[in-house]
Amino acid sequence: MQAKTNDTTTTRGREAEERAARYLTAHGQREVARNFRIRGGEIDLIFRDGQTLVFVEVRQRSHSEFGGAGASITLAKRRRIVLAARHYLQGKPESDCRFDCVLIDGGRLEWIRNAFSADD
Repeated sequence: MQAKTNDTTTTRGREAEERAARYLTAHGQREVARNFRIRGGEIDLIFRDGQTLVFVEVRQRSHSEFGGAGASITLAKRRRIVLAARHYLQGKPESDCRFDCVLIDGGRLEWIRNAFSADD
């Protein structure tokens, strides 16, 4: 029975990422990559905003109990995202970068630019 729950969670996560990607693209961002993974971290979406590389964390919650989608991005989660971003940037030309979040609470989508920094 657990596999069914995980399948549903994975499907919802992919749908949330797709919705976030469409939203960012509609707002002038250019998609670079999705689901960049390393041991110890993952980045949901990578976009480019002009010359700036944007690492995007997408969080979705059905309802805003317990603080909603934003509250689920803990310090440990931010550190894993930063770790993955550092690996992604290795061997690439220097580029400005930032960390954004797309939060989906129920039907409401919120895009937070510069949600956190690599030094947080």
